[in-house]
Amino acid sequence: MKLLSNPDLFKLSALIFVSFVFFYLGKHWSDGSQQLVFFSSESNKGGNAAVSLSPNLDKSFNISSLISQNQNEATPNSSPDSDKSSSPALVPHSPPPPEFKKFGIVNENGTMSDEFEIGEYDPDLVETNWGNENGTESTAAAEKDWETGGGGGRISVKRFAICPVSMREYIPCLDNVEAIKRLKSTEKGERFERHCPANGTALNCLVPAPKGYKTPIPWPRSRDEVWFNNVPHTRLVEDKGGQNWISKVKNKFRFPGGGTQFIHGADQYLNQISEMVPDITWGHHTRVVLDVGCGVASFGAYLLSRNVITMSVAPKDVHENQIQFALERGVPAMAAAFATHRLLYPSQAFDLIHCSRCRINWTRDDGILLLEVNRMLRAGGYFAWAAQPVYKHEEAQEKHWEEMLNLTTRLCWELVKKEGYIAIWQKPFNNRCYLSREEGTNPPLCDADDNPDNVWYVDLKACISRLPENGYGANLPPWPDRLQTPPDRLQSIQLDAYIARKELFKAESKYWNEIIESYVRVLHWKKFKLRNVLDMRAGFGGFAAALIQQKLDCWVMNVVPVSGFNTLPVIYDRGLIGVMHDWCEPFDTYPRTYDFLHAAGLFSVERKRCSISSIMLEMDRILRPGGRVYIRDSIDIVDELQEIAKAMGWHATVRDTSEGPHASYRILTCDKRLLRA
Repeated sequence: MKLLSNPDLFKLSALIFVSFVFFYLGKHWSDGSQQLVFFSSESNKGGNAAVSLSPNLDKSFNISSLISQNQNEATPNSSPDSDKSSSPALVPHSPPPPEFKKFGIVNENGTMSDEFEIGEYDPDLVETNWGNENGTESTAAAEKDWETGGGGGRISVKRFAICPVSMREYIPCLDNVEAIKRLKSTEKGERFERHCPANGTALNCLVPAPKGYKTPIPWPRSRDEVWFNNVPHTRLVEDKGGQNWISKVKNKFRFPGGGTQFIHGADQYLNQISEMVPDITWGHHTRVVLDVGCGVASFGAYLLSRNVITMSVAPKDVHENQIQFALERGVPAMAAAFATHRLLYPSQAFDLIHCSRCRINWTRDDGILLLEVNRMLRAGGYFAWAAQPVYKHEEAQEKHWEEMLNLTTRLCWELVKKEGYIAIWQKPFNNRCYLSREEGTNPPLCDADDNPDNVWYVDLKACISRLPENGYGANLPPWPDRLQTPPDRLQSIQLDAYIARKELFKAESKYWNEIIESYVRVLHWKKFKLRNVLDMRAGFGGFAAALIQQKLDCWVMNVVPVSGFNTLPVIYDRGLIGVMHDWCEPFDTYPRTYDFLHAAGLFSVERKRCSISSIMLEMDRILRPGGRVYIRDSIDIVDELQEIAKAMGWHATVRDTSEGPHASYRILTCDKRLLRA
């Protein structure tokens, strides 16, 4: 009784009783608002604490409303689609996880802690419009919606459908039949140029492989043979079998190494050229070559063993699969046509340009096509022409030869050697000859403000591209020294640079060499079947140079996007190959032509211009089954790309960069699986 008469003790007892009542009522008669996670202190047989899960488990929440209201207490979404199944009272017991640090004030065991770190954020990488009032990006085959699951936001993408079998060789910008039908004229080869699908009609499905498709034969065996089922087309065998191009033997295509004008083999033909002009010196002064009308690219295939890399080009014409055969062999190649637009290569790109029966009338329209060759040919470079007008003594052929001589003389080209069925000219080293011609001589010099490196949808011009007065582009170091030597044209590239350009060049080379060295050492890249590689945002070509430094037996198509600075001249001056391209449009190659796609910082730029799911679908189209993709980009973009990759059937994994788990960038690595319709 004395205890009850003590007022302080009585108040304390009443407070404890009221607290217990409110706690009990709140736990058992809650109106459905958010509840806590309760931890039991009772030990079980395993000796671990049991956890009672909140009834809010697996419910979906409207994240945008939580952020826009900026409230401390969130209200669960009462959507009828919410999962209403009851949660188990206990979770299976497991050993406690290892300790690790993370941001926040709740440790891994769910208890409050005052031992935490405060992280910093980059405001440029933080999504501020989480609510996304206008809806998320979508295509006809990919609908995205924000969800919550596992305690974080993610994008869910519906699986893409497989395209019809008829599209297994589909090149969107070269197979646009409706656009080609609307052309006013096709007499100059307009039908072989780019005519991309209109917005909203782009590829929205996965291009299937042909029936019986097999893992490609690895290089160097693939130079001489490929699987028939991978490129199941026999027209070239029927048309060119007698010219030593290609033959079919059982379940394979064989490539004897011949051509229309070199029936005794590409090696003998290359020896003949180097004997005609010793200064050509394959793999030394002559490193980068363009082969026009390349056939199945045996010319370029055999130059590879002489340390020469060749861009083999041909239109998708009656022999429409010649580029596909070249790429299946593991030889650099691209669909392209001399028609009405500049080719997508810079000025002074090639040390030698070769045409063997390429079926191009170089003298038409005041020599406008040979003027395009002149634009791309390096100062002091060579043009090798093997064709009937060189050696046939027929009236029509002799007339054509005289026209060619007249045109090349007005271009200030020197006929260095004519032997058998080959003629070789050399381009001048400077503008001195051009300026000394008689007044009114055609073709004229291009205007001083004409940029010969501007190539994206630029019409051909019937004028001579001027050479830089400072000699940039000429007198490069021999291969392989030129690979790591900052070229003079580095100074003429438009860049937002605050430090010396040579230092930028060297820093990029060092950066990629260290990364590729770690890939080779840790991820065992030398065990990969890397052959055809595409760098989707090449910069100065440091990624490709690093692959060469690490002695990986592959070649790289360096793509310079139109959305950035035009660094293509630097790439070619290093002895590499590349092309200008807009990734908001499809690439000019066949499906299944690259083993490896690399994209560093690409999607951060292009997402502001076009659909990133369309770019991913294009990557799937040109990637071989079994091929790999490495994407380095910001965290938010990588998370979205991972969901798109899964929707395409890729096996996708997110990895930390060398900067560690708190870096603002991640690496998305993907493997493509074989899909058939």
